[in-house]
Amino acid sequence: MRKNFLAAITAALMAVFITWLPAPAESVSWTAIRGARIVPVNGPVIEKGTVLIRNGVIAAVGPQVDVPASAWVIDGNGLTVYPGLIDALSTWGLPQAAQAPAQTAGRGAQQPPQLPQQQQPQQPQAQQPQARSRGPQDRPGTFTWVKAADQVQPSDSRLASARNAGFTSAVTFPRQGIVAGHGAIINLGGKTAGEMVVLPEAGLYLALRPSGYTGFPSTPMGIMAYFRQLWLDADHYRQALALYAADPVNIPRPAHDRALEGLMGVKRVLLPAPDPIQMERMVKLAADLKTPAVLYGVVRGYEMAERLRATGTPVILNVRWPAREPGADPEQEESYRELRIRDLAPTSPAALSAAGVKWAVSSDGLETPRAVLRALKQSIDRGLRREDALRALTLSAAEIYGVADRLGSIQPGKAANLVVATGDLFDDSTRVRMVFIDGVRYLPEPELPQPPAGASGRGPSSERGEDQ
Repeated sequence: MRKNFLAAITAALMAVFITWLPAPAESVSWTAIRGARIVPVNGPVIEKGTVLIRNGVIAAVGPQVDVPASAWVIDGNGLTVYPGLIDALSTWGLPQAAQAPAQTAGRGAQQPPQLPQQQQPQQPQAQQPQARSRGPQDRPGTFTWVKAADQVQPSDSRLASARNAGFTSAVTFPRQGIVAGHGAIINLGGKTAGEMVVLPEAGLYLALRPSGYTGFPSTPMGIMAYFRQLWLDADHYRQALALYAADPVNIPRPAHDRALEGLMGVKRVLLPAPDPIQMERMVKLAADLKTPAVLYGVVRGYEMAERLRATGTPVILNVRWPAREPGADPEQEESYRELRIRDLAPTSPAALSAAGVKWAVSSDGLETPRAVLRALKQSIDRGLRREDALRALTLSAAEIYGVADRLGSIQPGKAANLVVATGDLFDDSTRVRMVFIDGVRYLPEPELPQPPAGASGRGPSSERGEDQ
């Protein structure tokens, strides 16, 4: 009895002692880039200042910043610091072919089991032809259940090349069928796929070019009709689910339809609109779908700026400016229309900026990420302001996708995604010295030849930069 009493007293004293123990000190990692020229994008340029990073987040920026004694200080003299660049429409970080098995039917179909990330097939997969569809009920070319966030591969060899050019984030989308799936905003560095995902839902990618299947729909007009029918079916499905939930005894249970489930809660749709005619069709389609739209693949923005401003529609520019095909017969006469589009396409960014249209840039179709900067340099030479070009690659892209509170500018509280370069980003002689992603430094590394589409590359083990 005496022993039990002493044990109880001892346990009580230990509990009190443990309660009074001070909490373990928080591990804080500080990095400061001091003495650099800073281009925050959301404010005036700081000719000589400091960016202070605390645990992967920007803690302070300005001409005079108190730097903790424990901070790792990087000498920024002669260097310029920019926000990390954002590719607003990309496939970086995703398998480059057949992101999902091609199947015709989305209605209630069984999704094959997903392999763990490290067990995903490493070889390109040939897209299998689909069975001939007979109508919208077959959900042809529809992959609304596919999410880019589930497919991110840190081993994608394109990530290193993108970082070398100053890109630290991308909005990446699957690309199969006509309703390709949901995009995700990812950072282009991280040990795991989970670390790379900034926002798992960026929008639903729609296309007008059927591929991998035959039958309905096979024309742009047919595909747009299918989109409308799909949204109507989703609305009916939503109502049927609500009725069943209210009275499960007397209302038949609706059959599960994974294609329609994937339309629930879509924030925005991405629609193709290279020219004014397609733009009008897509603006009308978005209104019919009652879903905010972002137009992509825009080439003739110089003809579309006023209409885009009036509708408040943001766009993703295709900066692979039209050019004569390599090896084309020099004797072949080209039409005035072709020559005009080729000449004026690089003026689209300036026209959009002058009209107040929110626009961003995609690397689609370009051989290298650096080609994005070279293409915008062509536009700068044709009247685009450098600050507008930089904004399109940073803050505007973040605003279009609703993540301007965490990406797109050098501002306290935002992720420490930064580019440190030797000068103006759009000058050919400028070199990227380092980038920071979530506060982790990555140094440029030799670029390997790009593998064929679908092949995976080497991992990012060597570019994790310096330990902090």
